[in-house]
Amino acid sequence: MAKKKRESIIESIIEGIQERKGEKITVVDLSGIEDTACRYFVICQGGTPNQTLAIEDSIRETVRIRENIKPAFVEGTRYAHWIAMDYGEVMVHIFVPEDRRFYDLEHLWADAALEEIPDLD
Repeated sequence: MAKKKRESIIESIIEGIQERKGEKITVVDLSGIEDTACRYFVICQGGTPNQTLAIEDSIRETVRIRENIKPAFVEGTRYAHWIAMDYGEVMVHIFVPEDRRFYDLEHLWADAALEEIPDLD
């Protein structure tokens, strides 16, 4: 996947998150680390399981419309505490706050470049 396309997908994912008031968005650039399953993580949170489901739906629709891409798989919608969406080289992780703190993905990948996206007011 070309870098320009990756950036466009990431922008569409961020737009989908912000559309449903997702917060604390972090883009984790794994491209400089060998043997990773993908090149980017986009991590965010919603306040409740219902909000994480709404964020997942918004991401799915925004990326489908703007990029004409569907996720290869989506996991975690049953309880919606941690939803993972696989877009090939971009993985999206949508958490409720307590699970995000517990799993702390940003610190698991301490060698990666992190970009925090400001919350919309």
